[in-house]
Amino acid sequence: MSTLITPRTLSGFRDYLPEVMLAREKVLDKARHVYRSYGFTPIDTPAAEALEILLGKGGDESDKLVYRVRSARSEKEEMGLRFDLTVPFARFAAQYISELGTPFKRYAMGPVWRGERPGHGRYREFWQCDFDTIGTTSNAADIETALVISDLFAAIGFERFEVRINNRLLLNGLLELYGLADRGVPLLRSLDKLPKIGRDKVIEEMVKEAAVTAEQAGRVLDLAETTGTNEEVLNRVEGFFTATPNAKAAEGIRRLRELLEVGAAVGIPDGRFRIDLSICRGLDYYTGMIYETFLTDLPGIGSVCSGGRYDNLASLYTKQVLPGVGASLGLDRLVAAMEELEHPLLTGQKTPAEVLVVQFDSSRLADYQRAASRLREVGIPVEVYPDAKKVGQQLAYAEKRGFKLAVIAGTTEFEKGVWNVKALAKREETAVTDAELVERISELLRPNWV
Repeated sequence: MSTLITPRTLSGFRDYLPEVMLAREKVLDKARHVYRSYGFTPIDTPAAEALEILLGKGGDESDKLVYRVRSARSEKEEMGLRFDLTVPFARFAAQYISELGTPFKRYAMGPVWRGERPGHGRYREFWQCDFDTIGTTSNAADIETALVISDLFAAIGFERFEVRINNRLLLNGLLELYGLADRGVPLLRSLDKLPKIGRDKVIEEMVKEAAVTAEQAGRVLDLAETTGTNEEVLNRVEGFFTATPNAKAAEGIRRLRELLEVGAAVGIPDGRFRIDLSICRGLDYYTGMIYETFLTDLPGIGSVCSGGRYDNLASLYTKQVLPGVGASLGLDRLVAAMEELEHPLLTGQKTPAEVLVVQFDSSRLADYQRAASRLREVGIPVEVYPDAKKVGQQLAYAEKRGFKLAVIAGTTEFEKGVWNVKALAKREETAVTDAELVERISELLRPNWV
């Protein structure tokens, strides 16, 4: 007798039951709607890429997270699973840009894989929902990225969130001012860990990894930890460069100011965009504006939508200059936050159908399916119960899964040409004629819909 295999999921991976999966799909639908409203067009790329495409793009630490793929038939071509959707997009753009033209605006949604330690809202397999503009260095594209993020979270139903924004031009200018430009990569990687490990540990790591003194590391952090209103922060940063002007820092500040001005002009609420000089994004390919989005009521889960400008990434695959900017919604981390916050999209409904047609008499299956078909024709999702069980059992099934209405008819109702429509939450039941069925159910589900 064979031993049963214990059903289980691997560490860092998770299953999604219907209630959560329905919420995920709603978020994906809303993201698509927002991205399309700005003119972003859908593309997709393979889950696996040639290993040389993936390695060396996000830095040594990201290389350690790449899942290598080995074919059972051949080991000639080294492959890896994509760790984000940006690097594959850079390869995609380099490959097809002559056909696509510039600027090119795309969105893509799909799973990515990182071999990192699982944590709160952090998985080894997760979905990203990216949008990017490639082929322009205009600050208008950077500003639009921030506007899309704001509209995206408002569309999902969040009111309390903030998009923290910085610009690597400013950070690079600071490093030049301190004579540390050649150590920018390890310094910024360490700075990116500030929220996780704190000031002292960051200084310790900077000293070790970037070979700077503790005093030099402290000066970098002094600027990064600048607090105040957006205007106060930018004014203080400008003060750092009064004696020694720096072109990179000045351009970074100008771009940040313009973003704030445009945001105010289009009605972005005060406080939604916040200049945060401590964020720098750990991936090496960022060159300009950077974004991290936090939920005010659950900041500990980390950034749920991040991104930035990457002007040189595609140059690894083509001689054509293809600067880009974009951001990525972390779907699974966001859904984990929504579960914790009991977000309204998590309604408890375990089915996409709104109406259950009760099968009272198996000999009338054609009538039940005909009624369901008429409702589907006007866009109402309907399920017909597969067995002629007791009505009470079928109604219990409907309530457990979150159906809103049940449609019931037996011998007596068919003789009279009527259906009983039961509102399950209110436990109210009314009889309607067969001719009135579609209109009445439409009214109950969507007042004034017809």
